[in-house]
Amino acid sequence: MKLSAFARSAISSAVPTNEDDKDRPVGVGDLLAPSALRVNASSLEMPDGCCASFAITGYPREVGAGWLEPLLTYPGRLDVSLHVEPIPPMIAAQRLRRQLARLESSARANAKAGRLADFSAEAAADDAADLASSLARGDGRLFRVGLYLTVHAWDTAELEAEVQQVRALAASLLLDAQPTTFRAMQGWVSTLPLGTDAIRQRRTFDTSALAASFPFASPDLNAPTGSNEVLYGVNVASSGVVMWDRFAQDNHNSVVLARSGAGKSYFTKLEALRLLYHGVEVSVIDPEDEYRQLAEITGGTHIAFGAQGVTFNPFDLPTDQSGDVLIRRALFTHTLVAAMLGEPLTPAARPVLDRAVLAAYAAKGISSDPATWTRPGPLLADLVEQLAISSHPEGVAIADRLSPYVVGSYKDLFASATTTRPDGHLLVFSLRDLPEEVKSVGVLLALDAIWRKVANPDDRRPRLVIVDEAWMLMKEAEGARFLYRLAKSARKHWAGLTVVTQDAADLLASDLGRAVVANSATQILLRQAPQAVAAVGEAFGLSEGERAFLLSAERGEGLLCGGNAGDRAAFAAISSPAEHKAVTTDPAELLDYGNEEADPL
Repeated sequence: MKLSAFARSAISSAVPTNEDDKDRPVGVGDLLAPSALRVNASSLEMPDGCCASFAITGYPREVGAGWLEPLLTYPGRLDVSLHVEPIPPMIAAQRLRRQLARLESSARANAKAGRLADFSAEAAADDAADLASSLARGDGRLFRVGLYLTVHAWDTAELEAEVQQVRALAASLLLDAQPTTFRAMQGWVSTLPLGTDAIRQRRTFDTSALAASFPFASPDLNAPTGSNEVLYGVNVASSGVVMWDRFAQDNHNSVVLARSGAGKSYFTKLEALRLLYHGVEVSVIDPEDEYRQLAEITGGTHIAFGAQGVTFNPFDLPTDQSGDVLIRRALFTHTLVAAMLGEPLTPAARPVLDRAVLAAYAAKGISSDPATWTRPGPLLADLVEQLAISSHPEGVAIADRLSPYVVGSYKDLFASATTTRPDGHLLVFSLRDLPEEVKSVGVLLALDAIWRKVANPDDRRPRLVIVDEAWMLMKEAEGARFLYRLAKSARKHWAGLTVVTQDAADLLASDLGRAVVANSATQILLRQAPQAVAAVGEAFGLSEGERAFLLSAERGEGLLCGGNAGDRAAFAAISSPAEHKAVTTDPAELLDYGNEEADPL
């Protein structure tokens, strides 16, 4: 375990240097002491920074549970120390009796002299009477409580600004924070974990008020975890780590919403990379070819539909699945041909196409016998040939309309057998090189290959399906149906769906988008545009502070909203240099990485 500079200096200063001190035991105070210390009137200067302390002298009349949470979640380094000393019941009763006597005597003297009533004294008398009654019944006890704050900074200029912010925060809680002027050392010692109250600025609390003051609240997550927990980043409120396991939630789906350039694809690739460490199988639909480098570095499979030399045969039969695979391929061919034609098949065309599909498989020696499923499947040209030789006019018409995919301008994708099998721990389908006219067909092929892996009952393992720029997929009818089906049933197949989009308003305005959000137990909100923050805040139940955070968040900063109301944390995504190289899409950085690889030195 490495020691910080402060810890090293503290331990070195605790080692006895004099001969007379060698036998003296080293105490906790020695380990906490810095190597040097300068005491000013209201602050302390140390080798690694400076600090100033405050004693709370004024409190609100009533407090609720967790009322100290704003102090505990202060974004800077703020030490909060609560000293509690119980008061024996007999002494507490005597003090309350004397206090009541003084207050009642004062009230009677004011009334006899004709002066106006002192409302603060009346309120204090009522509180003292309630405390005395509770103490007599044994419902509670009295305690003497001291609350002290110490704020830290790197230099005096930063410390002055931090002091003003802390005092303003305390004032918003109706707390009177007074600096420990000329007692800076005592104030700092009172906030150290030594149990020493050197200031002794106390206030009497009853049991309920003291219970509400205990620091049980925390900005860190307390969500269920499992074996697939990954690091999302650093908590911006507490500097703790934000760990999350999507497979331990009610469902395994997530939605990532952010404006363009906020780092949503970077964060999604970072999570996918860390899930790969746990053996989770990841499939990606990548409209902009942003996952190529990740696939190359991790040894994944990258299939670029539309690229030169890349072909994909939709008639290939999987040999690792049970059931009648041939029939399922024939049914999928109906959906594929309808997408190629751009319209649903007519009732008269369906039987003709079905016979042609089975005939094309039979011509290759493939039948319902599983032993024949290992043979090479037919190509789209074989199906068109079977349709052309049929005597039915519907078959001839379909063959003519499919000719651009066989001998025309769209033939490259279906010209020959599959060049890259859709297998591997990371499977990326890139759609950037596909023309817009055939993009719906490419999307359908990618979705079919992914669904076959997810729904395979003979190969159960945790899987993640990422749909980047989901608004492109939702424009296609088959893509929209796939998203809806996967969002509803992914958990049954031990799979999770991640929907990434920058058009939050469009996603939340559609029935499909709302269904995807409603079925996502993990919700990641990065920086939002001012035009969309109102809709996002209403959909996710964000507070005004959370909306303000999303408007001003830096790149990579976001809000994690879990399935439960308390599972929320603001975080900043972090990555190692190796991870950053795998997931970045910055053109300048990619050029530098390319030059480094080309440099022989």
